[in-house]
Amino acid sequence: MSEAEGSGGEREGTGSLAHRVPDLAALELLLAVARLGSLGAAAREVGITQPAASSRVRSMERQLGVALVDRSPRGSRLTDAGVLVTDWARRVVEAAAAFDAGARALRDRRDSRLRVAASMTIAEYLLPGWLLALHAERPDTAVSLLAGNSARVAELLLAGEADLGFVEGLSVPSGLDAVVIGRDRLIVVTAPGHPWARRRRPLSPEELGRTPLILRERGSGTRQVLDAALGGLARPLIELSSTTAVKASAVSGAGPSVLSELAVREELALRRLVAVPVEGVSLRRDLRAVWPTGHRPTGPARDLLALTRA
Repeated sequence: MSEAEGSGGEREGTGSLAHRVPDLAALELLLAVARLGSLGAAAREVGITQPAASSRVRSMERQLGVALVDRSPRGSRLTDAGVLVTDWARRVVEAAAAFDAGARALRDRRDSRLRVAASMTIAEYLLPGWLLALHAERPDTAVSLLAGNSARVAELLLAGEADLGFVEGLSVPSGLDAVVIGRDRLIVVTAPGHPWARRRRPLSPEELGRTPLILRERGSGTRQVLDAALGGLARPLIELSSTTAVKASAVSGAGPSVLSELAVREELALRRLVAVPVEGVSLRRDLRAVWPTGHRPTGPARDLLALTRA
């Protein structure tokens, strides 16, 4: 073995720095010993016991191969090597403090805003309550909301234009991870004057599927669920791009529609709309939070996600 090799056969100066350089906790302890002149006082300052501090110093001395601290009844004094190492340690700790300040600045900048994309039903009937709760927890976070159909939500997330999304379709859009945050039911509704409002028998799936309806546009979660459940739809009576517009058209008597139960609770209670039973088909659907695959929500997006599942 050559003189340049250690007992393990590894050449000096090779291998990971993490194995050759003491960690920050050890360096901060050494700086405290230099400043206070006592291992016990240094241990109290960094929040560990004196035996733990002694063990940490011995481990550092073994790692560096030099004695750093002379211990005596009168206190602890740095050796000449300890003085030199302390000077280096100070620079390392200062650099680490600068690194930490920079990382905190990045987190603060990230946490100062939240961009949410949501499909229409969730945006109109669920998100307002969640965002009020988030504001109570994070009053300094500015939130922007982009509402559109489920396909548009996926586009915004994949383009990096939103931090968290909410959709109500049958499946998770490609390129996104998801978690179910709730469930919803679609119901057939019509104005009280429509013949369906006086039916004694439930609609069959075939009758519903061949009837022109007031519908959301293609790409919406509502349209996807209805189309899949019925195996196809008649040409829409009217096609609109928002739940509110569909609901208003149904209330006006323009024709029957299929809407989220969340969206029509008030209208049903006031008898502005009537629910029409349908048999032989399930119109239930999952509501999901979504984000780009492999990028779990952090900061305010993580907090909003937690609120939706509270």
